[in-house]
Amino acid sequence: MGTVSTGTRTVETHQDSPSTGRPGYLAAAAPILTRLVMAAIGAAALAPVAVQAQVLAPDPPKKLASNLAATAESPSVVVQPAGPIPTPEHTGLKALALDFFDDIKHLPASENFWWAYAGGAGALAVHPADKQVTPYFVNASWAHDVFAFGAILGNTAPLLAISGTVYVGGRWRQNDQVAHLGMDLLQALALNNALVQTLKYTTRRERPDGSGRTSFPSGHASDTFAVATALERHLGWKGAVPAYAFSSYVAMSRLHDNRHYLSDVVFGATVGIIAGRTVTRHGREFPVAVTAIPGGAMIVYARRPTPSPGP
Repeated sequence: MGTVSTGTRTVETHQDSPSTGRPGYLAAAAPILTRLVMAAIGAAALAPVAVQAQVLAPDPPKKLASNLAATAESPSVVVQPAGPIPTPEHTGLKALALDFFDDIKHLPASENFWWAYAGGAGALAVHPADKQVTPYFVNASWAHDVFAFGAILGNTAPLLAISGTVYVGGRWRQNDQVAHLGMDLLQALALNNALVQTLKYTTRRERPDGSGRTSFPSGHASDTFAVATALERHLGWKGAVPAYAFSSYVAMSRLHDNRHYLSDVVFGATVGIIAGRTVTRHGREFPVAVTAIPGGAMIVYARRPTPSPGP
């Protein structure tokens, strides 16, 4: 066991022998593995955005169509009607609270279960690389300047302040659409933090820097992905592109800060998506869906064209 120091930070690395350090094949493979992992995170994070450019084929395969039909008929699936997001009649504090408790009732939906299943499988798949990926980001010379603001911008407090400002601004200007967006942002953060804190104090995983046993899942990753999902639902791809890019940036910054492992941020992003989807089940259909198929699950990416207005 040896140490690698960078400024004021020291990261432990495993060695096969004091003289040779890390095996040559592992040292050579680490940068390649890290880039593949970064690409996977970016692809997963931006998948809900990329799908906006895809249009569902008019005659999908019969098996896919039957699976989708069976999923839509299931009473436990969170189903969203097509069309623009409806603005609620009331957007006051009472409506915000009542709507939040109604959202909680829709949390145990089958689609949320499949998202959790997919996120758990992803976290388990990258878990063997945890002890290699985090030290790489910590010790990378380019990472400090790139990720300097991730911990601050992705914290719950500024995200709550921004969401609250959107809500109050919408109420002040009597713009119910803006107020509704603020409501969903606040509700997504509230539900997400309830889920994350429960998981943190249940799993009790130690952080990479040894500062505490609240590593799994990443709260920064989950908060930003919850906000990004809510923005995608209200603003479409124009809001989703920067939102999911920012979420991916924050998630990777937690690796550089030596506060989380890769599996922490993968599952944290999943929890955020679940929270964001649960509080925004109204309005247009989600472009990304997880559904059960015989022997497993599949992720469906589809965008149905908006009907043109009549003459």
